[in-house]
Amino acid sequence: MASLQLTALDLTIIAVYLVAVTAIGFAMRKRAAASVESYLLGGKDIPWYMLGLSNASGMFDISGTMWLVTIGFVYGLKAIWLPWLWPTFNQVFLMVYLSAWLRRSNVTTGAQWIETRFGTGVGARLSHTVVVVFALIGGLGFLAYGFVGLGKFVEIFLPWEAIQPYLGIHVAPEFVPHIYGIVFTLAAVAYTILGGMRSIVLADVLQYTIMTISAVVVAVIAMTALAANPLVVPDGWMSPWFGWRLDLDWTGIITEVNQKIAADQFSLFTVFFMMMVFKGILVSAAGPAPNYDMQKILATRTPREGALMSGFVSLVLSPSRYLMITGFVVLGLLFYHRLDLVVGGQIDFEQILPSAINEFVPAGFTGLLLAGLAAAFVSTFSGTLNAAQAYVVNDLYHKYIDPHASQRRTVVVNYASGLLIVVVSIVLGFYAKNVNNMLQWIVSALWGAYLSSNVLKWYWWRFNGYGYFWGMVAGIVPALAAPIVWPTVLPLYYFPHLMAISLVGCIVGTFLTEPTNEATLKSFYRTVRPWGFWGPIRRLVEAENPGFRRNTNFKRDMVNIVVGVVWQTALVVLPIYFVLMRWVPAAVAAAIVVVTMIFLKKNWYDRLEAD
Repeated sequence: MASLQLTALDLTIIAVYLVAVTAIGFAMRKRAAASVESYLLGGKDIPWYMLGLSNASGMFDISGTMWLVTIGFVYGLKAIWLPWLWPTFNQVFLMVYLSAWLRRSNVTTGAQWIETRFGTGVGARLSHTVVVVFALIGGLGFLAYGFVGLGKFVEIFLPWEAIQPYLGIHVAPEFVPHIYGIVFTLAAVAYTILGGMRSIVLADVLQYTIMTISAVVVAVIAMTALAANPLVVPDGWMSPWFGWRLDLDWTGIITEVNQKIAADQFSLFTVFFMMMVFKGILVSAAGPAPNYDMQKILATRTPREGALMSGFVSLVLSPSRYLMITGFVVLGLLFYHRLDLVVGGQIDFEQILPSAINEFVPAGFTGLLLAGLAAAFVSTFSGTLNAAQAYVVNDLYHKYIDPHASQRRTVVVNYASGLLIVVVSIVLGFYAKNVNNMLQWIVSALWGAYLSSNVLKWYWWRFNGYGYFWGMVAGIVPALAAPIVWPTVLPLYYFPHLMAISLVGCIVGTFLTEPTNEATLKSFYRTVRPWGFWGPIRRLVEAENPGFRRNTNFKRDMVNIVVGVVWQTALVVLPIYFVLMRWVPAAVAAAIVVVTMIFLKKNWYDRLEAD
């Protein structure tokens, strides 16, 4: 692999970025220290479009981008479906109705939300505790996942020998990725812990701008190369459609890719797709997991702005992100034999992104791209860290240790908890070797544990705190054990088992105990106004208030979700075909985007005020 030569301009751009985000934290420190709400939610006065850009920046993470470049390289247009593992279309469910439901609760964290649904009894306290545990496990998992991606990225992209002369210190080769990870993590720690939500949003907007500029640069480089070189790919690579089996054969082109497909266990693509959609719908219906996405929704000014923020995320994230992803996929395919993908004697396709940057990005743009992709890591890290801090401070310290803590003491606890979470996540990051494996465990095993309890909490009045607690425990325990028991099985395939075990815990825990008290249920139903199986509570509320307006939007919401998923998918397909210079399918995708947006304008946006 050719050595990467960083110019003084490259190093200056990187240094300016690190200084800028740290300065944002110091600038926002006093406003963040004004109150817990100001620190954790920015005082709930940040404009929804700023929060949307921030949320999009947080999802533009480096580990996810490495994974998306890898699957785009291997699976072509069929890779547009694989992010449904998250599932990416959960943003559509949030946009259509769940963000408004969540924001109406007017709480600070997902654990605090538990009291609005289950009250303050023993069952509610147990539920509250298990949500905090889940949030911290998930937060640490995501932080470790991001740390893995950053380490793999910089290992190729920023060789130690390129900057070692400037620093004059010696570091053993095996610790170089850890050094980079710690440097960028400290930048995230500085502005997250000092400035809270407001500094996160401001830094994220800066980072989104950097990433968008970088994406355009990469797309132009790729399109220029594609105009001068033929793209050799297997039959079916250019089509998003598929049959029972995947049927992508790389033999004679890049034969090693066939081994990657076999290792991913995606060959029976229709079975995989059905499982992914089944899981995705249920996970989306459960609402946001207790992470940075939920915190951004809770930070909006009103339920309407919460919905707008979630819709805006898809609009600003997919086009710019997939310009970059497709650009690197094209460069990797055109010049595959110039890439260095060998790690530990084996080909690692997750190295396509950093290796392509090393090989093809011209001097002068390298610093911008490094700052942008490092910003993606920092953005994800900071948002996740802020959410984890919210649970430690608001749901552990204030609730159980010192409910009357002074503002000064609360600030100290915020700082201390943030530092502790960072240290633990870095340690976990050293043990998480593979981005894809970490991703699969988080989105399938861990979310399988979360699913049953968090679907039932929205839509079924009889479900109580004990059911929630035992459902979560019944899911979390096997989710933690699953990678040990089934080390070679794709987590998506044991997801149904985890969900079923959790569902049994939900049902048994609910029916062996008394229902949540009527006052709590009526208050929740009046405030949130969910649709679902709420008949007995609805009748009680209507008896007390005959003018109460029940939620009759179920059918309209389902139609908007279907149209919204088509819209979101077209936003992904459009930049892919654009970079590939396939103008007819790009025009079709653009037409779908326009038609679906007109429909959503009339059937969703125009009706938000009335809701």
